[in-house]
Amino acid sequence: MAGSIIKRVVITGASSGIGAATAQAFAARGARLVLAARSREALDKIAETCRLAGGDVLIVPTDVTDAEAVADLAVRAREWLGAIDLWFSNVGIGAVGKFHEVPIADHRRVIEANLIGHLNDAHAVLPIFIEQKRGTFVNMISVGGFLPAPWAAAYTASKFGLRGLSQALRGEMAPYRNIHICDVYPTFVDTPAIRHAGNYTGGQTSVPPGVLDPRSVARAIVRLSDHPRNSTAIGAPALSMKLAQFVAPNLSARAMNHFMGTYFAKADPAPSTSGNLFAPPVDDAEVDGGYRRPEQRKAAAAIGGVLTVAVVAGGVLLSRRRRKV
Repeated sequence: MAGSIIKRVVITGASSGIGAATAQAFAARGARLVLAARSREALDKIAETCRLAGGDVLIVPTDVTDAEAVADLAVRAREWLGAIDLWFSNVGIGAVGKFHEVPIADHRRVIEANLIGHLNDAHAVLPIFIEQKRGTFVNMISVGGFLPAPWAAAYTASKFGLRGLSQALRGEMAPYRNIHICDVYPTFVDTPAIRHAGNYTGGQTSVPPGVLDPRSVARAIVRLSDHPRNSTAIGAPALSMKLAQFVAPNLSARAMNHFMGTYFAKADPAPSTSGNLFAPPVDDAEVDGGYRRPEQRKAAAAIGGVLTVAVVAGGVLLSRRRRKV
């Protein structure tokens, strides 16, 4: 893009989904990119698409649960890029199933990747930002940072934890006016993540209609590189979902639990699996999950908004009744 400043960007979880889409979006603007994920083969494929789009790319296979590996990633990125303008902490995995039926090792792995992994990212790059006196740390959270997800308890714990992490880091970084901690809260996104997740439900997983294109999330992250902001919600129902959690968190959790139980009781059978929790998936390097149906997008967004408003209204009525008792 003529006249624009070339961005120097690090992306973890870059081998598929939102991470890969964001890498390609930055590449189209001529960015210099350091891409990290567990699979070298998948990173090679994404890197090639980025180079074809106009970006300059270094891949560094990294498991973000390994603090030393992430520290090495930061050192290599700064050496190769010269400086780091934006670090996108994007790794996210999950395991679906009733809490007591999911192996505790799987719950632990979700926390290690989704929360400790982001802690490792921030711990590695913030000293670089402080030395530079500038930089943007983008924390991929999801609306799961506000809405509890029964049947995905460890995922919920990790996302609620990430929201607290960002708030704490913003407090610590307040003296540095040019260092920004940015949260991103998309609703459901059409990525391979749900297919790659651990599954202990007994049924095949899917997503609701109207899921977001990962490229729309990527565009929002690219915008943050030019115009940082504390929180960015993506997807029509996101703001309403935040309000629902504030007004009636237990009601929304009960509604979700009922929905999950009903869905999996009717879903096609599927064997138990830990998915990609402990090893990269064999079908990595894909941006899309293949769940989108264009004709459903507007209708589904409207339905989602109505349902969420109903949850909020129910919560308000419930709180009023309690005050009268």
